[in-house]
Amino acid sequence: MREIDFLPNWYTSGKRRQIGYRTQYVALVGVFVVMMVWNFVTTRSISKAAAELTLQTAIQAEAESASREFAAIKSEVTRLQNKVKSTEEIDSKIDVTSVLAEMSFLVGEKIVLNKVEFCAEKFADKQGDRSDRGSAVRVARAESGGKDAPLVGDVRFKVVIGGVAADAGDVAALICELEDSPYFCQVYPSFSRNKKIRMGAGEDLQVSEFEIGCYLANYREG
Repeated sequence: MREIDFLPNWYTSGKRRQIGYRTQYVALVGVFVVMMVWNFVTTRSISKAAAELTLQTAIQAEAESASREFAAIKSEVTRLQNKVKSTEEIDSKIDVTSVLAEMSFLVGEKIVLNKVEFCAEKFADKQGDRSDRGSAVRVARAESGGKDAPLVGDVRFKVVIGGVAADAGDVAALICELEDSPYFCQVYPSFSRNKKIRMGAGEDLQVSEFEIGCYLANYREG
């Protein structure tokens, strides 16, 4: 039995076109959805990458700042170490408080001091280099020339004491006290002379002005 199609060709063609349009619409909607999803994912990835880049930039900036700070601290530490080294080289290694206390103990009631000076001196190298003999004393040398260059190495300290006493006998007694003290050695009088001091009511007081030199006995020459 033969089927007879009573539908006109234009109707069939229209139906096919509609089906084709619908397929295209579905495909376009699918492509649009895919594009939207892809755009969302891409945007999110870009945002995440931008956030990571910003974080990395901040970390790098912080690391550079820490590096500069470390370099500055290292430079400061080096400067302080050099300063400490220089200080240790020129350190007097004397207990000034104990020396002044001993001096105060030795000075009698009839003596008034107006000058106490500590002067570092280099040891005189009279016999040349004696390092091969186990000498306990080396000649101190300054790292740089000049009269004001700091003394570096082994030095001895000269003490100059000046003041006034009631009479010359008190000065002689002070010299004896200094010679007997374990803190001082090589005591010698620089000068001792009579001096008049103007007192009130037009009276003059006769005193003995003096200056004594000695050395701290904190070294040994061998």
